[in-house]
Amino acid sequence: MTRYVLALDQGTTSSRAILFDLQGQPAGMAQEEYPQHFPQPGWVEHDPLDIWSSQLRVARQVLKDAHVDASQVAAIGIANQRETTVLWDRATGVPVAPAIVWQDRRTAEACDALRAAGKAPRIQANTGLELDAYFSATKLAWLLEHVPGARARAEKGELCFGTVDSWLAFKLTGRHVTDVSNASRTMLFNIHLLRWDGELLDLFGIPDTVLPEVVASSEEVGLTHAHLFGHPIPLTGIAGDQQAATFGQACHRQGMVKNTYGTGCFMLMHAGAQPVASTNRLLSTVGWKINGRTDYLLEGSVFMGGATVQWLRDGLGIIQQSADVEALALSVPDNGGVYMVPAFAGLGAPHWDPYARGTLVGMTRGTTKGHIARAAVEAIAYQSAELLDAMRRDAACPVTEMRADGGAARNDTLMQFQADLLGVPVVRPRVTETTALGAAYLAGLAVGFWRSREEIAAQWQAERRFEPRMADDERAERMARWARAVERSTGWAAHA
Repeated sequence: MTRYVLALDQGTTSSRAILFDLQGQPAGMAQEEYPQHFPQPGWVEHDPLDIWSSQLRVARQVLKDAHVDASQVAAIGIANQRETTVLWDRATGVPVAPAIVWQDRRTAEACDALRAAGKAPRIQANTGLELDAYFSATKLAWLLEHVPGARARAEKGELCFGTVDSWLAFKLTGRHVTDVSNASRTMLFNIHLLRWDGELLDLFGIPDTVLPEVVASSEEVGLTHAHLFGHPIPLTGIAGDQQAATFGQACHRQGMVKNTYGTGCFMLMHAGAQPVASTNRLLSTVGWKINGRTDYLLEGSVFMGGATVQWLRDGLGIIQQSADVEALALSVPDNGGVYMVPAFAGLGAPHWDPYARGTLVGMTRGTTKGHIARAAVEAIAYQSAELLDAMRRDAACPVTEMRADGGAARNDTLMQFQADLLGVPVVRPRVTETTALGAAYLAGLAVGFWRSREEIAAQWQAERRFEPRMADDERAERMARWARAVERSTGWAAHA
């Protein structure tokens, strides 16, 4: 009987389920988009029940379509959108409020107040994170303050807080857990001691009764409720989506770098067995914990990657589907001097400006939708180039290549331009679903489906290698122009 590992890839705009075989090859996939809610400017919400129901449907669908019985599934692994904050009733499993999505900026002023009070250095020292509304701590504090009765109920242990992995694990198995990689994104977790930080819980006013138990990224959490799939399946792998993608890209050694081109762009470098304190406003974060060993990463986060292309589709209506952007961008020979800074949700690393807003500069009467599409595609690469530049300054070892994955990594024009801006090769793997693959690998390791990281690394294969072709002086000039465009977007919404 052929056996598989099922990966649940719960993303910001869609839920996916992918079956992987012993060779790490996809044997089936199902995907479903779910609603996004923008109740006020700067606010982004999800209905946690939409997250759960869409994820359950695609998990059932992929098993049905692949003619795989649940008894053939050795394990389930979860990879999830990170930082998004869910609060639910422990007894009923019903959410008490909409989930506050990682992109949400409603708590930016709360972060400003903490910064003014001098709290940012201690937060960074303990958590490896910048003080920013991106992370879960201020989102959870907001929910406890604004949902009627929530604080009193949380203090009595009646409510559960979790990031999306916790929410799915609870619905799948009934256990209230999170793994170390997701815990490290809450701004409440001490990455040196690998436990919830009492000092930060006090600072943010979070009762410890609401927190999940922290587990390893690869260990048995529990069995899924039998009625969900007709047969209980072990849940044995959990990691935040970017950590999962790094693991799936086999970036298991210090100095290896991957960039995921998803809704946002997330560049991570393997930093070794100890956290690296960034001096260039990158994040130091937990990668994964396996068999008692914890690996750390350096990370740079771009909030608007593929979401920029979605805006061209949904906001401007200049393309019918996201895949159309490459042809439209290639309809013009260059960007015509047009630069787009897609700071729709502020700017992430290395700027960390929640008040930046989207900017389109350099337009003339000759500007066409082709130029705007080109500027949007190039903006993804410019933002990522800033991240690698910061990593090079932080890291002790040189970067020799960057491994790329995510939906926009299929765009050859973007990948070539990215290699040109970075000055190092960009390598696209044969299996680009590396987020789901990483979750599958973590789950499979825990049950012996795969025996070792070495076995996993040997399965990684390149599909295409993009070599840099741009001259150094042109690269420097383009990055300087980009910096001027970014400068014009910063601080736009401050104290508006």
